[in-house]
Amino acid sequence: MRKRTLTPSCPALLLLALSLAAFVTLCVLRGAPMADLLVYRAEGAAVAHGTDLYGFTVTEWHLPATYPPFAAILFVPAVWLPVPVLKALFLAGNALLLVTLVALSARLASRPLPPGPLCTATALALWLEPVFQTLLFGQINLALACLVLWDLTRPAGARAKGLALGMAAGVKLTPAVFMAYLLVRGRVREAVTAGTAFAGTVALGAVLLPGASADFWTRRLYETGRVGKAWIVDNQSLRGLVARVLGDPAPGLAWALPAAVVAVLGLGLAARARRESHGILLTACTALLVCPISWTHHWVWCVPLLVVLLAEGRTRTAVLVALVFTARTMWLVPHEGARDLELPWWQQPLAGAYPLLALGLLVSYDSGTGRRCAPAPASSPR
Repeated sequence: MRKRTLTPSCPALLLLALSLAAFVTLCVLRGAPMADLLVYRAEGAAVAHGTDLYGFTVTEWHLPATYPPFAAILFVPAVWLPVPVLKALFLAGNALLLVTLVALSARLASRPLPPGPLCTATALALWLEPVFQTLLFGQINLALACLVLWDLTRPAGARAKGLALGMAAGVKLTPAVFMAYLLVRGRVREAVTAGTAFAGTVALGAVLLPGASADFWTRRLYETGRVGKAWIVDNQSLRGLVARVLGDPAPGLAWALPAAVVAVLGLGLAARARRESHGILLTACTALLVCPISWTHHWVWCVPLLVVLLAEGRTRTAVLVALVFTARTMWLVPHEGARDLELPWWQQPLAGAYPLLALGLLVSYDSGTGRRCAPAPASSPR
Protein backbone atom coordinates (compact mmCIF):
# COMPACT_ATOMS: atom_id res chain seq x y z
CA MET A 1 0.00 0.00 0.00
CA ARG A 2 1.29 3.42 -0.94
CA LYS A 3 2.10 5.59 2.04
CA ARG A 4 -0.12 8.62 2.35
CA THR A 5 1.74 11.93 2.09
CA LEU A 6 0.98 14.96 4.26
CA THR A 7 2.84 17.44 2.11
CA PRO A 8 1.00 19.67 -0.37
CA SER A 9 1.16 18.72 -4.04
CA CYS A 10 3.52 20.59 -6.36
CA PRO A 11 0.68 22.26 -8.34
CA ALA A 12 -0.91 23.56 -5.12
CA LEU A 13 2.39 24.94 -3.83
CA LEU A 14 3.13 26.47 -7.21
CA LEU A 15 -0.28 28.15 -7.32
CA LEU A 16 0.22 29.58 -3.83
CA ALA A 17 3.73 30.80 -4.70
CA LEU A 18 2.51 32.42 -7.92
CA SER A 19 -0.40 34.06 -6.12
CA LEU A 20 1.87 35.54 -3.44
CA ALA A 21 4.44 36.61 -6.04
CA ALA A 22 1.76 38.37 -8.07
CA PHE A 23 0.54 40.18 -4.96
CA VAL A 24 4.04 41.31 -3.97
CA THR A 25 4.65 42.50 -7.52
CA LEU A 26 1.47 44.59 -7.41
CA CYS A 27 2.53 46.08 -4.08
CA VAL A 28 5.91 47.06 -5.50
CA LEU A 29 4.41 48.52 -8.67
CA ARG A 30 1.79 50.49 -6.73
CA GLY A 31 4.26 51.54 -4.05
CA ALA A 32 1.91 50.25 -1.34
CA PRO A 33 2.57 52.41 1.74
CA MET A 34 0.92 49.99 4.24
CA ALA A 35 -0.51 53.08 5.91
CA ASP A 36 -2.19 51.30 8.81
CA LEU A 37 1.04 49.54 9.69
CA LEU A 38 2.71 52.95 9.95
CA VAL A 39 -0.03 54.02 12.37
CA TYR A 40 0.61 50.94 14.52
CA ARG A 41 4.34 51.71 14.54
CA ALA A 42 3.62 55.30 15.56
CA GLU A 43 1.38 54.04 18.38
CA GLY A 44 4.20 51.84 19.65
CA ALA A 45 6.59 54.80 19.43
CA ALA A 46 4.20 56.97 21.45
CA VAL A 47 4.18 54.35 24.22
CA ALA A 48 7.94 53.82 24.09
CA HIS A 49 8.73 57.55 24.14
CA GLY A 50 5.95 58.65 26.48
CA THR A 51 4.28 61.01 24.01
CA ASP A 52 0.56 61.66 23.47
CA LEU A 53 -0.93 58.45 22.05
CA TYR A 54 -4.00 60.14 20.60
CA GLY A 55 -2.42 63.44 19.65
CA PHE A 56 -0.46 62.50 16.54
CA THR A 57 -1.23 61.84 12.90
CA VAL A 58 0.98 60.06 10.38
CA THR A 59 1.19 59.43 6.62
CA GLU A 60 -0.06 61.78 3.92
CA TRP A 61 -3.63 60.95 4.97
CA HIS A 62 -3.03 62.26 8.53
CA LEU A 63 -4.16 59.05 10.20
CA PRO A 64 -4.50 59.03 14.03
CA ALA A 65 -4.44 56.21 16.57
CA THR A 66 -7.91 54.71 17.04
CA TYR A 67 -7.38 51.50 19.05
CA PRO A 68 -7.42 51.09 22.87
CA PRO A 69 -4.15 51.66 24.78
CA PHE A 70 -3.65 47.89 25.17
CA ALA A 71 -3.16 47.61 21.40
CA ALA A 72 -0.54 50.35 21.42
CA ILE A 73 1.40 48.44 24.08
CA LEU A 74 1.47 45.39 21.80
CA PHE A 75 2.79 47.53 18.94
CA VAL A 76 5.93 48.67 20.82
CA PRO A 77 8.21 45.99 19.23
CA ALA A 78 7.41 47.49 15.80
CA VAL A 79 9.49 50.53 16.78
CA TRP A 80 12.66 48.44 16.94
CA LEU A 81 12.52 47.45 13.25
CA PRO A 82 13.24 49.51 10.13
CA VAL A 83 10.09 50.20 8.14
CA PRO A 84 11.05 48.04 5.09
CA VAL A 85 11.79 45.07 7.36
CA LEU A 86 8.56 45.64 9.28
CA LYS A 87 6.56 45.71 6.05
CA ALA A 88 8.13 42.47 4.85
CA LEU A 89 7.45 40.76 8.17
CA PHE A 90 3.87 41.98 8.24
CA LEU A 91 3.27 40.74 4.71
CA ALA A 92 4.73 37.32 5.50
CA GLY A 93 2.84 37.17 8.79
CA ASN A 94 -0.46 38.03 7.15
CA ALA A 95 0.14 35.35 4.51
CA LEU A 96 0.64 32.78 7.26
CA LEU A 97 -2.43 34.09 9.07
CA LEU A 98 -4.48 33.64 5.90
CA VAL A 99 -3.43 29.99 5.76
CA THR A 100 -4.44 29.71 9.42
CA LEU A 101 -7.80 31.38 8.82
CA VAL A 102 -8.59 29.00 5.96
CA ALA A 103 -7.64 26.03 8.15
CA LEU A 104 -9.75 27.32 11.05
CA SER A 105 -12.65 27.94 8.66
CA ALA A 106 -12.43 24.32 7.57
CA ARG A 107 -12.45 23.28 11.23
CA LEU A 108 -15.51 25.45 11.77
CA ALA A 109 -17.20 23.59 8.89
CA SER A 110 -16.04 20.22 10.34
CA ARG A 111 -14.19 19.55 7.07
CA PRO A 112 -10.41 19.69 7.76
CA LEU A 113 -8.43 20.42 4.60
CA PRO A 114 -5.38 18.38 3.52
CA PRO A 115 -2.26 20.45 2.74
CA GLY A 116 -2.88 20.55 -1.03
CA PRO A 117 -6.44 21.94 -0.95
CA LEU A 118 -5.39 24.23 1.92
CA CYS A 119 -2.68 25.82 -0.25
CA THR A 120 -5.09 26.12 -3.18
CA ALA A 121 -7.80 27.72 -1.08
CA THR A 122 -5.29 30.18 0.40
CA ALA A 123 -4.00 31.14 -3.04
CA LEU A 124 -7.55 31.95 -4.17
CA ALA A 125 -8.60 33.63 -0.90
CA LEU A 126 -5.75 36.13 -1.25
CA TRP A 127 -7.67 37.84 -4.07
CA LEU A 128 -10.87 38.37 -2.11
CA GLU A 129 -11.08 42.15 -1.78
CA PRO A 130 -11.16 42.28 2.06
CA VAL A 131 -8.12 39.98 2.30
CA PHE A 132 -6.27 41.83 -0.46
CA GLN A 133 -6.88 45.18 1.23
CA THR A 134 -5.86 43.83 4.63
CA LEU A 135 -2.44 42.85 3.28
CA LEU A 136 -2.17 46.02 1.21
CA PHE A 137 -2.80 48.30 4.21
CA GLY A 138 -0.81 46.23 6.70
CA GLN A 139 -3.93 45.64 8.80
CA ILE A 140 -4.50 43.21 11.71
CA ASN A 141 -7.93 41.90 10.68
CA LEU A 142 -6.66 38.40 9.91
CA ALA A 143 -4.96 38.14 13.30
CA LEU A 144 -8.14 39.12 15.14
CA ALA A 145 -10.34 36.79 13.07
CA CYS A 146 -7.93 33.92 13.77
CA LEU A 147 -7.95 34.62 17.51
CA VAL A 148 -11.75 34.68 17.63
CA LEU A 149 -12.26 31.66 15.38
CA TRP A 150 -9.58 29.58 17.10
CA ASP A 151 -11.15 30.26 20.47
CA LEU A 152 -14.74 29.63 19.43
CA THR A 153 -13.92 26.38 17.59
CA ARG A 154 -12.07 24.81 20.50
CA PRO A 155 -13.82 21.83 22.13
CA ALA A 156 -16.45 22.61 24.75
CA GLY A 157 -14.86 22.75 28.17
CA ALA A 158 -11.37 23.54 26.87
CA ARG A 159 -9.19 25.30 29.41
CA ALA A 160 -9.55 29.12 29.43
CA LYS A 161 -11.91 29.07 26.45
CA GLY A 162 -12.88 32.70 25.84
CA LEU A 163 -9.49 34.12 26.80
CA ALA A 164 -8.32 34.73 23.23
CA LEU A 165 -11.67 36.29 22.33
CA GLY A 166 -11.41 38.73 25.23
CA MET A 167 -7.87 39.70 24.25
CA ALA A 168 -8.97 40.26 20.65
CA ALA A 169 -11.68 42.62 21.93
CA GLY A 170 -9.02 44.42 23.95
CA VAL A 171 -7.08 45.17 20.76
CA LYS A 172 -10.11 46.20 18.68
CA LEU A 173 -13.54 46.47 20.26
CA THR A 174 -15.65 44.84 17.52
CA PRO A 175 -14.93 41.20 18.59
CA ALA A 176 -16.77 41.98 21.85
CA VAL A 177 -20.00 41.19 19.96
CA PHE A 178 -19.01 37.53 20.19
CA MET A 179 -19.27 37.79 23.99
CA ALA A 180 -22.94 38.59 23.48
CA TYR A 181 -23.11 35.55 21.19
CA LEU A 182 -21.76 33.33 23.96
CA LEU A 183 -24.35 34.71 26.38
CA VAL A 184 -27.32 34.18 24.06
CA ARG A 185 -26.10 30.62 23.46
CA GLY A 186 -26.08 30.01 27.21
CA ARG A 187 -22.30 29.61 27.39
CA VAL A 188 -21.96 31.85 30.42
CA ARG A 189 -18.64 30.48 31.64
CA GLU A 190 -16.94 31.23 28.31
CA ALA A 191 -18.54 34.67 28.19
CA VAL A 192 -17.29 35.45 31.71
CA THR A 193 -13.78 34.29 30.78
CA ALA A 194 -13.83 36.50 27.68
CA GLY A 195 -15.18 39.45 29.67
CA THR A 196 -12.53 38.98 32.35
CA ALA A 197 -9.77 38.85 29.73
CA PHE A 198 -11.11 42.00 28.11
CA ALA A 199 -11.25 43.75 31.50
CA GLY A 200 -7.67 42.66 32.06
CA THR A 201 -6.56 44.40 28.86
CA VAL A 202 -8.34 47.57 29.97
CA ALA A 203 -6.72 47.35 33.40
CA LEU A 204 -3.25 46.80 31.94
CA GLY A 205 -3.71 49.83 29.71
CA ALA A 206 -4.86 51.90 32.68
CA VAL A 207 -1.84 50.89 34.77
CA LEU A 208 0.78 51.45 32.07
CA LEU A 209 -0.90 54.35 30.26
CA PRO A 210 -3.30 56.03 32.70
CA GLY A 211 -3.57 59.31 30.80
CA ALA A 212 -4.12 57.66 27.41
CA SER A 213 -6.66 55.26 28.94
CA ALA A 214 -8.69 58.05 30.45
CA ASP A 215 -8.54 59.92 27.14
CA PHE A 216 -9.64 56.91 25.10
CA TRP A 217 -12.47 55.56 27.28
CA THR A 218 -13.99 58.94 28.11
CA ARG A 219 -13.48 60.78 24.82
CA ARG A 220 -11.79 59.19 21.82
CA LEU A 221 -14.00 56.09 21.78
CA TYR A 222 -17.02 58.22 20.88
CA GLU A 223 -15.36 60.26 18.14
CA THR A 224 -16.49 58.25 15.13
CA GLY A 225 -15.25 60.93 12.75
CA ARG A 226 -11.74 60.35 14.10
CA VAL A 227 -11.72 56.93 12.42
CA GLY A 228 -12.81 58.38 9.09
CA LYS A 229 -15.83 59.63 7.14
CA ALA A 230 -18.63 57.14 7.78
CA TRP A 231 -20.42 57.91 4.50
CA ILE A 232 -17.67 57.04 2.02
CA VAL A 233 -17.83 53.83 -0.01
CA ASP A 234 -14.94 52.42 2.02
CA ASN A 235 -17.43 52.01 4.88
CA GLN A 236 -19.51 48.90 4.24
CA SER A 237 -21.56 49.03 7.41
CA LEU A 238 -25.29 49.69 7.65
CA ARG A 239 -24.52 53.27 8.63
CA GLY A 240 -22.50 53.86 5.48
CA LEU A 241 -25.21 52.28 3.33
CA VAL A 242 -27.99 54.44 4.83
CA ALA A 243 -25.88 57.62 4.62
CA ARG A 244 -25.22 57.11 0.91
CA VAL A 245 -28.82 56.16 0.09
CA LEU A 246 -30.17 59.25 1.88
CA GLY A 247 -27.34 61.51 0.76
CA ASP A 248 -26.93 62.48 4.41
CA PRO A 249 -23.49 62.27 6.08
CA ALA A 250 -25.15 62.04 9.52
CA PRO A 251 -28.28 59.85 9.16
CA GLY A 252 -28.91 59.69 12.94
CA LEU A 253 -32.00 57.65 13.83
CA ALA A 254 -32.43 56.65 10.19
CA TRP A 255 -29.38 54.48 10.77
CA ALA A 256 -29.52 53.80 14.52
CA LEU A 257 -33.02 52.27 14.54
CA PRO A 258 -32.40 49.79 11.69
CA ALA A 259 -29.05 48.93 13.29
CA ALA A 260 -30.81 48.09 16.56
CA VAL A 261 -33.30 45.89 14.70
CA VAL A 262 -30.48 44.11 12.85
CA ALA A 263 -28.59 43.57 16.12
CA VAL A 264 -31.61 41.94 17.77
CA LEU A 265 -32.44 39.89 14.66
CA GLY A 266 -28.86 38.75 14.06
CA LEU A 267 -28.14 37.71 17.65
CA GLY A 268 -31.58 36.13 17.89
CA LEU A 269 -30.88 33.99 14.85
CA ALA A 270 -27.42 33.16 16.19
CA ALA A 271 -28.95 32.05 19.48
CA ARG A 272 -31.31 29.62 17.70
CA ALA A 273 -28.87 28.39 15.04
CA ARG A 274 -28.59 24.62 15.10
CA ARG A 275 -25.00 24.63 13.91
CA GLU A 276 -22.14 26.39 15.63
CA SER A 277 -20.79 27.52 12.26
CA HIS A 278 -24.07 29.28 11.45
CA GLY A 279 -24.20 31.01 14.83
CA ILE A 280 -20.66 32.33 14.51
CA LEU A 281 -21.15 33.58 10.95
CA LEU A 282 -24.48 35.22 11.80
CA THR A 283 -22.77 37.03 14.66
CA ALA A 284 -19.91 38.15 12.42
CA CYS A 285 -22.35 39.53 9.82
CA THR A 286 -24.33 41.27 12.56
CA ALA A 287 -21.21 42.88 14.01
CA LEU A 288 -20.06 44.16 10.62
CA LEU A 289 -23.50 45.58 9.86
CA VAL A 290 -24.17 47.41 13.14
CA CYS A 291 -20.65 48.73 13.73
CA PRO A 292 -20.62 52.45 12.81
CA ILE A 293 -17.64 51.88 10.54
CA SER A 294 -16.77 48.59 8.83
CA TRP A 295 -14.11 49.29 6.25
CA THR A 296 -14.00 46.86 3.33
CA HIS A 297 -10.95 45.12 4.81
CA HIS A 298 -12.90 44.32 7.98
CA TRP A 299 -14.96 41.82 5.99
CA VAL A 300 -12.30 39.06 6.08
CA TRP A 301 -15.06 36.92 7.61
CA CYS A 302 -15.99 36.23 3.99
CA VAL A 303 -13.31 33.48 4.13
CA PRO A 304 -15.05 31.27 6.73
CA LEU A 305 -18.40 32.12 5.12
CA LEU A 306 -17.24 30.74 1.78
CA VAL A 307 -15.65 27.65 3.33
CA VAL A 308 -18.82 26.80 5.28
CA LEU A 309 -21.06 27.32 2.25
CA LEU A 310 -18.90 25.05 0.11
CA ALA A 311 -18.68 22.41 2.84
CA GLU A 312 -22.48 22.34 3.04
CA GLY A 313 -22.83 21.96 -0.71
CA ARG A 314 -24.44 25.38 -1.21
CA THR A 315 -22.37 26.01 -4.31
CA ARG A 316 -24.61 28.61 -5.96
CA THR A 317 -24.66 30.77 -2.85
CA ALA A 318 -20.90 30.36 -2.49
CA VAL A 319 -20.36 31.49 -6.09
CA LEU A 320 -22.53 34.57 -5.48
CA VAL A 321 -20.62 35.41 -2.29
CA ALA A 322 -17.27 34.93 -4.05
CA LEU A 323 -18.33 37.22 -6.88
CA VAL A 324 -19.44 39.96 -4.46
CA PHE A 325 -16.16 39.83 -2.56
CA THR A 326 -13.96 39.83 -5.67
CA ALA A 327 -15.84 42.25 -7.96
CA ARG A 328 -14.73 45.37 -5.99
CA THR A 329 -17.86 47.19 -7.16
CA MET A 330 -17.61 49.92 -4.50
CA TRP A 331 -14.42 51.13 -6.16
CA LEU A 332 -16.09 51.35 -9.59
CA VAL A 333 -18.60 54.06 -8.65
CA PRO A 334 -17.60 57.75 -8.43
CA HIS A 335 -16.17 58.35 -4.96
CA GLU A 336 -13.87 61.35 -5.19
CA GLY A 337 -14.57 64.12 -2.70
CA ALA A 338 -18.20 64.03 -1.63
CA ARG A 339 -19.49 62.16 -4.70
CA ASP A 340 -20.22 59.15 -2.49
CA LEU A 341 -23.30 61.06 -1.28
CA GLU A 342 -24.50 61.86 -4.78
CA LEU A 343 -24.79 58.39 -6.29
CA PRO A 344 -27.88 57.60 -8.41
CA TRP A 345 -30.16 54.79 -7.26
CA TRP A 346 -28.72 52.22 -9.67
CA GLN A 347 -25.21 52.69 -8.28
CA GLN A 348 -26.27 52.22 -4.65
CA PRO A 349 -26.13 48.39 -4.77
CA LEU A 350 -22.63 48.63 -6.22
CA ALA A 351 -21.53 51.03 -3.47
CA GLY A 352 -23.04 48.92 -0.67
CA ALA A 353 -22.50 45.39 -1.92
CA TYR A 354 -21.23 43.90 1.36
CA PRO A 355 -24.00 45.11 3.73
CA LEU A 356 -26.67 44.23 1.16
CA LEU A 357 -25.26 40.72 0.87
CA ALA A 358 -25.10 40.34 4.66
CA LEU A 359 -28.68 41.58 5.04
CA GLY A 360 -29.76 39.13 2.36
CA LEU A 361 -28.08 36.27 4.22
CA LEU A 362 -29.79 37.25 7.49
CA VAL A 363 -33.21 37.51 5.85
CA SER A 364 -32.83 34.22 3.97
CA TYR A 365 -31.72 32.49 7.16
CA ASP A 366 -34.69 33.91 9.03
CA SER A 367 -36.99 32.51 6.36
CA GLY A 368 -35.71 29.03 7.06
CA THR A 369 -32.67 28.57 4.82
CA GLY A 370 -30.27 27.89 7.66
CA ARG A 371 -32.61 25.99 9.96
CA ARG A 372 -32.88 23.08 7.57
CA CYS A 373 -29.42 22.02 8.69
CA ALA A 374 -29.14 19.03 10.98
CA PRO A 375 -28.30 19.89 14.58
CA ALA A 376 -24.74 19.53 15.73
CA PRO A 377 -24.05 18.42 19.33
CA ALA A 378 -22.89 21.34 21.44
CA SER A 379 -20.08 19.28 22.95
CA SER A 380 -18.60 18.01 19.69
CA PRO A 381 -15.06 19.14 18.80
CA ARG A 382 -15.09 22.01 16.34
